[in-house]
Amino acid sequence: MTIADIKKTAESKMAKSIESLKGELQKIRTGRAHPGILDQVHVDYYGSMVPLSQVANVSLLDARTISVQPWEKGMGQKIEKAIRESDLGLNPAAQGDLLRVPMPALTEERRKELTKVARHTGEEGKVAVRNLRRDANDQLKRLLKDKAISEDDERRAQDEVQKLTDRTVAEIDKLVQSKEADILAV
Repeated sequence: MTIADIKKTAESKMAKSIESLKGELQKIRTGRAHPGILDQVHVDYYGSMVPLSQVANVSLLDARTISVQPWEKGMGQKIEKAIRESDLGLNPAAQGDLLRVPMPALTEERRKELTKVARHTGEEGKVAVRNLRRDANDQLKRLLKDKAISEDDERRAQDEVQKLTDRTVAEIDKLVQSKEADILAV
C-alpha cells in the first residue's frame, strides 16, 4: 500500500461519511413536507413488512401535505395504519384511494429538540471522520515502521490527511448549520 492509496481510501471513506450524514439529516423533519420523511415507514403487505415506497406512490401535494397513492385497492387502510403507528406523529386522512398526510406545524420546543438531534448527528459524523483519520495515520506509521517511506514523507502525508479531515469537518458543520436554519425557519 502506498501513501497515495492511503489518502485515496481515506478521501473516499470520508465522502461516504458525508453522504451518510446527508441521509440522516434528511430524515429529521422540518416544517416543510418531503416524501423522504415516510421512507422509514413499513407496511404489512401479504404477511411481510415492506417499505411504503414499494406499495404506494409518495409525492407532495403542497409545501405541507404529502400524498400517498396505493398501487393496489384495499392497501389504503394498511398504509394509513402504518403511518399512524410510526413514531413520526403524523395523522393521515383518507380521500377515496388517496391518503393525504398533512405536516403539523412544529412548536418552538420541538424545533429546539430537532436542532439538538441535528447537532448530535453532525457530531457522530465528525467522530466517524476522525476515526478514519486515525486509521490513515496508523497505516502511514506502519509504512514508516516497515521502512517503506521516509519520516518526511510520513509527516507530509499526515499533514495532507489532517487537511482532508479539516475540510470534511467544515463541510459537516456547514450541513448541520444549514439543517438547523431549515428547522428553525417558521
